[in-house]
Amino acid sequence: MTRHEDGWVVSVDVLEVARIPDTTSLLATYEVRVDERGELQEYRRVRRYRRGAADDC
Repeated sequence: MTRHEDGWVVSVDVLEVARIPDTTSLLATYEVRVDERGELQEYRRVRRYRRGAADDC
């Protein structure tokens, strides 16, 4: 979560495609922008990955 002059930017991880076994499920990270009242301004997917996949460092 990051504070900006006109609101907040929040990163949210969500399950996009549930699969069996769970380790093959697809997850995604979304960047969500909300104003100071908490009203949604914009969102976008910034990353999609397989559950258990190592981060690129």
